[in-house]
Amino acid sequence: VGLPVFVGLIAAPGILVWLNGQEKDITLLYRNVYNGMDSFPLMAIPFFMLAGELMNRGGITMRLVEFSQALMGHLRGGLAHVNVLSSMLFAGLSGSAVADTSALGSMLIPAMEKQGYTRRFSAAITAASSVIGPIIPPSGIMIIYAYVMGESVAALFLAGIVPGILVGVGLMLVVKLMADKYDFPVASRRYTWTERGQASLKAFFPLLTPVIILGGILAGVFTPTEAAAVAVAYALIIGFFVLRTLRIGDLPDILGKSGLTSAVVLLLVGTAMAFKTVVSLSHAPEILAAYILSLSQNPLILLLLINLLLFIVGMFLDAGPAIIILGPIL
Repeated sequence: VGLPVFVGLIAAPGILVWLNGQEKDITLLYRNVYNGMDSFPLMAIPFFMLAGELMNRGGITMRLVEFSQALMGHLRGGLAHVNVLSSMLFAGLSGSAVADTSALGSMLIPAMEKQGYTRRFSAAITAASSVIGPIIPPSGIMIIYAYVMGESVAALFLAGIVPGILVGVGLMLVVKLMADKYDFPVASRRYTWTERGQASLKAFFPLLTPVIILGGILAGVFTPTEAAAVAVAYALIIGFFVLRTLRIGDLPDILGKSGLTSAVVLLLVGTAMAFKTVVSLSHAPEILAAYILSLSQNPLILLLLINLLLFIVGMFLDAGPAIIILGPIL
């Protein structure tokens, strides 16, 4: 009915508690909203958001796009391929689909329109490829999942690399088929190996970010939350001292933008945790889980059913709340 997701998440259990005559439990609701956000692992989310915003403002996105164009711009449908590859590379910096879309969309959608792509296709390929953002590490929603389910963030980060690459390769195959069918334009001439080398050097420092983050976590040098802070420090050093593309005057706007994005995510996490508490009191998860398990004993059929359920849920809920609500059930 058009309610913001977080209002729905807090209103549904609130109404249920009121109808059951458990008004005293309403205090439990808003206490859980705060407790849901008050977590050391979740501190990684605003830090990764800030790192992504610093990288974007520091012109690093442009370098990643140039690097992608040097590799794939000469193919038919070149800019669409560049869009997908840039999303895969940017995913290793921000861990957020929203950051990915805003950083690359503002640059690549107008460029694709200029080359003759429709606005609908340009927006669709940007939105579809930005979904890789939370799959390839670092990932905001993996941190949420690890927090809710008590899993290892490092193990989840490591597990996200191959699926993320597969999603990107799958999108590129679809782009290739569409490019041949609809005669998409070639983005640029074929770059020489010298030019590709120069583009690679320009993108070298940004591309080190995921290596530092993942390497540090897996080597036990720092925790995922500390890794997020390291990513911010690294982005500041690159922006101010290596590339010299950031100015002190840019910081208030960068901090404001990443603060707003983080607030949206953390508010969803807090209200979803409150929702989860009331749902678990009603024993609905156990009933639903028992129903799903009763449909089939075949693990592949179960996975297919779970995927269909997530597909439908994804039309109504953002990934964060969906994970928090459905993770404990499934």
